Amino acid sequence: MLLTALDGDETAVFKAAVASVQIQVEPVGRWFEAYIKRRNRTASASFQELEEEQQSSEESRTRSFNQDHYCVLGLPHLRYKATQKQIKTAHKGIVLKHHPDKRKAAGEQIGEGDNDYFTCITKAIEILSDPVKRRAFDSVDPTFDNTVPSKNEGKENFTEVYAPVFERNARWTSKKHVPKLGTMESTFEEVDNFYSFWYNFDSWREFSYLDEEEKDKAECRDERRWIEKQNRGSRAVRKKEEMNRMRNLVDSAYSLDPRIKKFKDEEKARKEAEKKAKVEAKKREQEEKERARQAEIDAARLAKEKEEEEARQVAQLAKKEKEIQKKAIKKERQKLRTSCKTWNYFTEEESDSVKMMEEVEKLCDRLELTSLQSLNEILALGSREDSKVAVVKQVQEVNAQLQREKEAEVQQRQPTRSDHASAGGGGGSGGRASTRKTSRCSSRPSTCFLLGPTPVIADYMNLHSTSGTKRTAKDVIIKAKSLQRLDPKQKDDTNRKAFEKFNKEHSVEQKLLEQALKKFPVSTPERWEKIAETELVEMVKAKKAAQDVAGKTKNDKNHKE
Repeated sequence: MLLTALDGDETAVFKAAVASVQIQVEPVGRWFEAYIKRRNRTASASFQELEEEQQSSEESRTRSFNQDHYCVLGLPHLRYKATQKQIKTAHKGIVLKHHPDKRKAAGEQIGEGDNDYFTCITKAIEILSDPVKRRAFDSVDPTFDNTVPSKNEGKENFTEVYAPVFERNARWTSKKHVPKLGTMESTFEEVDNFYSFWYNFDSWREFSYLDEEEKDKAECRDERRWIEKQNRGSRAVRKKEEMNRMRNLVDSAYSLDPRIKKFKDEEKARKEAEKKAKVEAKKREQEEKERARQAEIDAARLAKEKEEEEARQVAQLAKKEKEIQKKAIKKERQKLRTSCKTWNYFTEEESDSVKMMEEVEKLCDRLELTSLQSLNEILALGSREDSKVAVVKQVQEVNAQLQREKEAEVQQRQPTRSDHASAGGGGGSGGRASTRKTSRCSSRPSTCFLLGPTPVIADYMNLHSTSGTKRTAKDVIIKAKSLQRLDPKQKDDTNRKAFEKFNKEHSVEQKLLEQALKKFPVSTPERWEKIAETELVEMVKAKKAAQDVAGKTKNDKNHKE
């Protein structure tokens, strides 16, 4: 329909309308079903008649769904427990009573609708005589109670509430032996076996009896497949609901079972006892290990004490022997001096006597105890000439030994001097002067001390002395000369003690510096000024002053040379 043109508008036709085309339409759905039935009957049938026929079929099927077949045959007390023999006997008796022919023969008048009950009987025997159909009907038994007790119902009377429920649902199991719920005195194995069975429950219950569509009434293969698909879907849904119902039943019973709570408490107590036993066992093991370790420590301590005691005794014996040897050496030295003095040092000239005196002192310093004893025996028993020969021989041997030691020391220092000379760029005169000074210091230590910075040594000793005694450069020279007369072992002991004292003082200074650095962290303002105010600065200033004096003395000496 065209719209009415407004004032001022024009109407125009752009294209002619297409002519109508006749199309043949085939019936589908329920119209197709009516068409097929009309064709098969070779007569016309209205759609209303087909619907009435379909409605009648659905009513008949609904009646069969709602029918209790066991009640129809008079077996409501046996139901799924009835045998095939009992079913056939009941069917025979009821057919003889309600069959239309029997009723007519008995002269009974049969009106419209009287055959419906016999139809129910026929349907009942059809279902119950077929094992597959009977199982399908038993699965949806209308008298079966599918309810699950609530938690409030099973809290107080657990066994009385749940035992009948599990016995009622045991009819669906595929297994023959079904464990009982038991009592409060049941063992853990019995309870565990019961719940294991029901948590792994295998049910044969199926819901094909409630299929909404009948496959046998399908008029083609596609319709039959579609009906089968719909029925499978509805069965799966009902099966899932059934399994959820069973699972809820078992979960509810398990959560309310007082035996489970008792077993859990016992298991918890057992685990706590085992844990406590393990802790105690571990504690005992640790105590045993501690005792063993302490025993080992005590044994090691006793062994160490024993070794220290033995070492102390050995040291005491060695000290005694050393003191005895020292006294013997001192005695033999004095004896040698006395004997040589008695013979006037084997000369009449005073200069030779002084020279021989120095040689005798050299013998006293270098000879061992056995050599001194042998020499003293010769001086005591021999004549003056024999004594002189023996003393001169010993002097020559000592001088030769000193000469060999000096040559070895010079050879040892020769590579060091050559390295310094090559590093210094060929300063020949300076190298020779250094060599002369080194050989002079090595041959005569007293001269080295005399030429060295003795005032600096005296200042250092006065700074670090704890006795308060002030020493001068002369005292340092006298002490250096006295140290020359010591034997090599005593010199080594003196050097070692001095080195240990130096290390001790150095560690004290290091400790004071570390304490000052910890006391004044990096974030402290004027950190180094505060560190300088500590006692450490006095020691640093004293050392710096000593180094300055030493450098000044060395420069003066170089100017003099």
